[in-house]
Amino acid sequence: MTLGELVEVLGGVLVQGSPEIMLAGVATSAAANGLDLVFAEDDESAREALAGAAAAVVLKSGCAEARSPGQAGPQAMGIVETGTPRLWFARAAHLLKSEPSPAGVHSTAVIGTLVEIGEDVTIGPCAVIGECASIGAGTRVDAGAIIGPYVRIGENCHIYPRAVLYRGTSLGNRVIVHAGAVLGADGFGYVRDPATGAYTQFPQQGTLVIEDDVEIGANSTIDRGALRQTKIGRGTKIDNLVHIGHNCEIGEDVILVSLTGISGSSTVGKGAVIAGQVGIGDHAHVGPGVILGGQAGVLSGKTVSNEGLRPGTVLWGTPARPLKQVLREIAIVARLAKKQGTK
Repeated sequence: MTLGELVEVLGGVLVQGSPEIMLAGVATSAAANGLDLVFAEDDESAREALAGAAAAVVLKSGCAEARSPGQAGPQAMGIVETGTPRLWFARAAHLLKSEPSPAGVHSTAVIGTLVEIGEDVTIGPCAVIGECASIGAGTRVDAGAIIGPYVRIGENCHIYPRAVLYRGTSLGNRVIVHAGAVLGADGFGYVRDPATGAYTQFPQQGTLVIEDDVEIGANSTIDRGALRQTKIGRGTKIDNLVHIGHNCEIGEDVILVSLTGISGSSTVGKGAVIAGQVGIGDHAHVGPGVILGGQAGVLSGKTVSNEGLRPGTVLWGTPARPLKQVLREIAIVARLAKKQGTK
């Protein structure tokens, strides 16, 4: 792909070099070769990138002034300026990434009856596709993945090895499910008999809906709804080892970091950021744009929001509250403990 084609798709301003510069991939400034694209966000990293061997560099607007006068000309390194070079670079990396050619259905794959398989689908060795499942065009199902009956997978998805999609799970387009993830398992819901103490499972017969452009990390689990659906909104990114309980609704463009657990019937609003090891109780509500710091806790039935707070305020502690408030409380307790120790 040429640098000019990238600029046409992604925007930005080509301030140096030819639009015909060919690019094959991305790299760091130190490791780049004559077919690589690199990026820089400040003057120091721009100088390093411009001194390297990359074919082209994407810089923050104004950083191109760091180049020396002798670099101009049709054979010069390509320079693109944009307000968000890291984002431009990331999007360029996706466009430059070479996808393997469709390989069809492997001879050891097991395909159930009435399965619909779109064009250019790849199904790897020992994968299992249940009856009445549907797999959209351009999707890859890797070795050993299990696609249950009546599962719907959209176009250009990638299901990595050993992922398991339970019966009736639905995926939109361009969804990525990494190895070992389990989607649509029964939720953890039981009813206790007060006379005997025995537990009977509450019906777990709902569905799981994953919208477009969601990525689900390795060994993460998302339960189906009990009597309705669990839903993951468009563009949400889920790290490895995350658990989402039954009946949860996760909004669009949410970030969920590793070891987070969300109990059943909770909601997370659009654009929220949930850091590592956060615990969210059942029937809790996290508002749009809320940022929960690592190991924060939201108690069952509670609501946390950004109401009355500056945008970007981090909530921390259990129960979750503004980080500055938590730090003040810790300092006060420390002073009281020190004062008590002097008596």
